[in-house]
Amino acid sequence: MRFITLLGDATAWPLAAGAQQGNRVRRIGVLMGGDENDPEQKRRLSAFTQALAGFGWTEGRNVQIDLRWGGDANRIRAHARELVGSQPDIIVTAATPPTVAVQRETRTIPIVFANVSDPVAQRIVARLDRPSVCLTYSTERGELTV
Repeated sequence: MRFITLLGDATAWPLAAGAQQGNRVRRIGVLMGGDENDPEQKRRLSAFTQALAGFGWTEGRNVQIDLRWGGDANRIRAHARELVGSQPDIIVTAATPPTVAVQRETRTIPIVFANVSDPVAQRIVARLDRPSVCLTYSTERGELTV
């Protein structure tokens, strides 16, 4: 559960930075790596939306979540293109294939990623202590770099 709380923190941070722009509904693109029928994936998504709500971000009020579920590599790439094309304020990914797919599609939309075992080896980031201006990560050990 700590993982989801940290992921919520990381996601809320870029949204909070733009909070002065009035009542505009913020958009979060989410690309999950797992199957939408997996109870664990559903639990993580629920915990994520609850963490956002804890920061005052409520779907349908001030945030819209555009959710896509994984699948094979072609489907993941197609979902990544769709999400980037919709120009959300931030994209959240869970697992390596969705993170890599989204990163290939954008260098300007902030990405918060989780459940990537070794982002340096996967060439998602060059260094863990400074992922990049548009990449932030969270691990289940409770570490977070912003």
